[in-house]
Amino acid sequence: MWLMVMFDLPVVDPEDRKAASAFRMDLLDLGFEMSQFSVYMRFCSGQAQVDALAKKIERALPSGGKVSLLQFTDKQYERVVTFQNTVKQKEPTAPSQFALF
Repeated sequence: MWLMVMFDLPVVDPEDRKAASAFRMDLLDLGFEMSQFSVYMRFCSGQAQVDALAKKIERALPSGGKVSLLQFTDKQYERVVTFQNTVKQKEPTAPSQFALF
């Protein structure tokens, strides 16, 4: 199972930029990887881990902006089509169990 965090945070004021940066760092500390600048993803072993991460993310939320959490299965993740510089990238695969530790 995968958990995706998508967010649009205000960065007009220096305090807002600092809060947005701290939120990104919190996601990295929780084991997420940046997929795009405001999109982070993490492989989870099951629903219990997704729920635990969602609670930790909720505690780390900055005061402004919008944050969405999306969970989906490995099969759905394997159907992602990605282009970089108009070149289709290879299909993603779930990490091996060994890579999680």
